[in-house]
Amino acid sequence: MEARARSDRPLVLVDAAIPDGPLTALDGLADVARFADAEELERLIAERGPRVRGLGVQLTTAVDEALLARLPALEIVADYAVGYDNVDLPAAARRGVAVTHTPDVLTDATADLTWALILAVARRLLEADRLARSGQWAGWHPRQLLGRELTGGTLAILGLGRIGEAVARRGRAFGMRVVYWSRSARPALERELEARRLELREALGVADVVSIHLPLTDETRHLLDAQRLAHMRSDAILVNTARGPIVDEEALADALEGGQLLGAGLDVHEREPDVHPRLAASPRTVLLPHVGSATVATRERMAEVVARNLRAVIGGEPPPDPVPGPG
Repeated sequence: MEARARSDRPLVLVDAAIPDGPLTALDGLADVARFADAEELERLIAERGPRVRGLGVQLTTAVDEALLARLPALEIVADYAVGYDNVDLPAAARRGVAVTHTPDVLTDATADLTWALILAVARRLLEADRLARSGQWAGWHPRQLLGRELTGGTLAILGLGRIGEAVARRGRAFGMRVVYWSRSARPALERELEARRLELREALGVADVVSIHLPLTDETRHLLDAQRLAHMRSDAILVNTARGPIVDEEALADALEGGQLLGAGLDVHEREPDVHPRLAASPRTVLLPHVGSATVATRERMAEVVARNLRAVIGGEPPPDPVPGPG
């Protein structure tokens, strides 16, 4: 996919899956070349690496030290995602490369999807759907596919950022108490939602539903391992719409098979696109293929954020949406 080429202008390489319309914001400022896969990206870097000033990438593209070293003029990596664990942030910082992401615009879509998973697990919707389609349904029965109620229960949010807050607000609308574990306290939100900040072990132990909304870091990788999953109640539900490796999926499969948890809803997976075979076989899971932000409007807005960050940095301005700094 060739650029609108003019050798005297900066070059920006953008993943072909990112919607095209918002990239018109770069017209007159930079040439844009689209790449459809890793092979095409490699070819473009080999041919034009010294000209490249910006990258617009999905979370599936690893922007590591080796790639950055081949782009000496690079000024910005604009990630088409709210998470940014695909980018080596220290390596980018050493080279003075800005890294941006797409906060805010996918908050509601992801929060809605989180609640879809919570409800699907709690009310056994996939089992019910299969029965209705099977031709084996014998009619209403008082003990058929009994799920669990959420009203009056406790929702534990791990990571009370934008998405975690949106999930918590929806939880209050469902009549749930909210507790949270997060790096930073949110006293104003605590008052508004009557929420409590707890230590991780206590939050896991009191929750009917645990919902993960944390970035993937060295500290959060396998945060929910066998030991911490054991702190959860046997009638609790675990939902992950953040990053797959935050959960030790082998330990989760053990917990589900051993009756230590009621169920799990996962939109993200530890080794995407591979799905853990024991989780796939479990009747206690609802599994989705990473579609938390998959609405037409959200994906278009994400592309707009990518474009505005590319335009700002290449135009000599600070990026509007930098990734959060440490601390």
